Amino acid sequence: MKRIQLGNTVFEGENDVYLLDGETTALVDTGVALPDVREELAAGLAEHGVGFADVDAVALTHWHPDHAGLAGEIQAESGADVYVHEADASLVDGTETPLFLDRDLQRETFDRWGMPDSDRNRLTAFFDAVSTNLSGRPAEVTTFGDGDVIDAGGVTLEAVHLPGHTAGLTGFAFDPRTVPNHEPVAGADASEELFAGDALLPRYTPNVGGADVRVDGPLAAYAESLARIVARDFDAAHPGHRERIDEPSLRAATILDHHRHRTRRVLDVLEGAGPATAWEVSAALFGDLSEIHVLHGPGEAFAHLDHLADAGVVETDGTAYRLIEPEPNVDALFPTTALDDAVDGSEG
Repeated sequence: MKRIQLGNTVFEGENDVYLLDGETTALVDTGVALPDVREELAAGLAEHGVGFADVDAVALTHWHPDHAGLAGEIQAESGADVYVHEADASLVDGTETPLFLDRDLQRETFDRWGMPDSDRNRLTAFFDAVSTNLSGRPAEVTTFGDGDVIDAGGVTLEAVHLPGHTAGLTGFAFDPRTVPNHEPVAGADASEELFAGDALLPRYTPNVGGADVRVDGPLAAYAESLARIVARDFDAAHPGHRERIDEPSLRAATILDHHRHRTRRVLDVLEGAGPATAWEVSAALFGDLSEIHVLHGPGEAFAHLDHLADAGVVETDGTAYRLIEPEPNVDALFPTTALDDAVDGSEG
């Protein structure tokens, strides 16, 4: 297995593409469909004697352009099978329009969040500046569900559905002992690792709420996904951005604890300011935002407010949220894990 890191000036940067090159050749994710990133991927593959035309399969962790953007182009050159979870398939095969191109969906979403016109205009201007060919060429996809198995590059990948960041985000569990040119983690007994996509990242917390506005109950879904990662106790995780995570269960528990602390901060905002919109809560939590964060900030606030509304802690008129249970048990709003006592809330 080889990791190829790609630049990315549109989103968070340093996308990871994983090359599995055994009897057949496969990629996990592809990078965004921008000319300079395409050249980086082609150069990275060439270092290992591989070109786009040699790829037999592409396994996508989720639909976001910085992960799936080049899948259609690779398929056009090679005839590769492109695998994606059924919940994200329509955004990879082009039959559904993503938020950054759908003005009606933008209007509905920004109304629900209470986003002011000036900030809507800033965000739509950003979308307009980056959206040209961002998602790349649509691909013909083969869908899978949780627990299905894919043969990619001679490696058996088990689909582990981890929704929250997107509706269909899926990690791929595998036995590292079966992967050519890959050393399992030293001392690992069971030897099971995970291609984690954006379900688990080493340096920051994946966005929920704004990253995919199609997800119902995004924070609840993501919290359960994190608890599932803890329970599986993988030996290592290979994320969609940056470096390998050597203690994925601990990292997942830490992110889960981060969301408990963020929920408490949201409650503090509502207690101090009275009824507030997702946009107003976002401003209190994050201050001024720019570029893609104008989407992610209120989306994150909305995910927490929505979670509190489902629990009966707040009520909403459809835009503003009012606290009705002033001292809720926040811990009870999230799944418990065996590692809860091992994290200290440092990301809260």
